[in-house]
Amino acid sequence: MLLVAAPAQAYLTTSRVPLPKPRPAEAPAIEPAQKPGEEPTKSEQSPEPEKPAAEARPPEPPPPSACRLALTDAVAVAPSIPDIKGPGACGGPDMVRLEAVVLPDKTRVPLKPAGTMRCAMATAVAEWIRTDMAPLATSLGTKLLELDNFDSFDCRGRNRVVGAKLSEHGRANALDVRGLKLANGRSIALTERNTPREQREAVLHSVCTRFTTVLGPGSDGYHEDHIHLDIAERRGNYRICQWDVWDEWPRIAPLMPAVRPDEAPPREVAEGKPGEAKPETAKPAEPAAARPAATEPEPEPEAEGAPPQEQPKPKPKPKPKKRRAPPSPFSFLR
Repeated sequence: MLLVAAPAQAYLTTSRVPLPKPRPAEAPAIEPAQKPGEEPTKSEQSPEPEKPAAEARPPEPPPPSACRLALTDAVAVAPSIPDIKGPGACGGPDMVRLEAVVLPDKTRVPLKPAGTMRCAMATAVAEWIRTDMAPLATSLGTKLLELDNFDSFDCRGRNRVVGAKLSEHGRANALDVRGLKLANGRSIALTERNTPREQREAVLHSVCTRFTTVLGPGSDGYHEDHIHLDIAERRGNYRICQWDVWDEWPRIAPLMPAVRPDEAPPREVAEGKPGEAKPETAKPAEPAAARPAATEPEPEPEAEGAPPQEQPKPKPKPKPKKRRAPPSPFSFLR
């Protein structure tokens, strides 16, 4: 039996057990086993998680708007600032900081201080200064120096009333102006009565043509010392222009009423009560030359040596008698 089993075992090991296939040439090399105390190789280290493509790259800024492309350095110095969001509905997109308006002759008219507003509002202010206010200063024989900015963006209600509807200042869509300073040292104070009326009226017609809302003295009591301008959109292109240009103060205040002239017509007298005789209408005063001179009675000459006449002494006034009060019916209670 042993002799028969040995050849059979040799036959099975040589003909039926498959050998491993040769290793392909493109297979990666087999790294040797790690010895104790050695650091793991790079291939054995845990791979780092790959970052998403959105997190790896910073978000690209939105493309500039048509307004931003039109508001170039040749028109205004107005760098873009990030959008303002909240609280509430305050703020808005396409924000700029309007620092100065550039005139056609390259002269800069700064806003003191710089105003924060939307690009559309900044464009409207720049066109107003370039087209209307600069020529107005030229007609006065001087140049425009700066714009007195009273307020621009401010997250608040209308007229700073708590709980009121959101103001256009809160939407970065408004500008409050006090006046325009000129190069000759003077200024066009828009709400001062001492400013010539024709200058204030010229500004009034200009702003009411370019802006949809204009509020000034006489509008609501909140705009007596500045002019509010905004470009709010309303139904039917409705516009508001409320600015009373008051007359100038008199140079010298009259202290007393003027004397009534002689040739003035007679004053009308109010009618009296029923049954009373109507007073005669006052006749016009006659001129001094036509009136006869009033003659005063001359005192009679006193005789020489006659004693001076004594003037009668005034009689003393009788003292008022005291009246006794009638007895009270309750006198027995005393």
